[in-house]
Amino acid sequence: MITYEPLWNTLREKGITKYQLIYHWGISSNTFRRMSHNEAISSTTLNELCLILECDVQDVLNFAATEEELRQTETKRTELKEKFPQKRKPPASH
Repeated sequence: MITYEPLWNTLREKGITKYQLIYHWGISSNTFRRMSHNEAISSTTLNELCLILECDVQDVLNFAATEEELRQTETKRTELKEKFPQKRKPPASH
């Protein structure tokens, strides 16, 4: 799951408000709504935030897989391995 907790800390540290980003920099208020609910934002918006705040991606978002996400991914991985078994390469001949 991606969370935007680092963004709120970065804003505080830099003394920049959501108001400034919305009204002076043109970041949409809906973008802040999505981030406050840990919903997806575009890579273009992420790029803009990093440029405006003079920071790195990890200063805006954090990725940490939830247990549910890990279970779902492992289930899918197992299904794909069963559906598309890897062919073994024959031993190299000399």
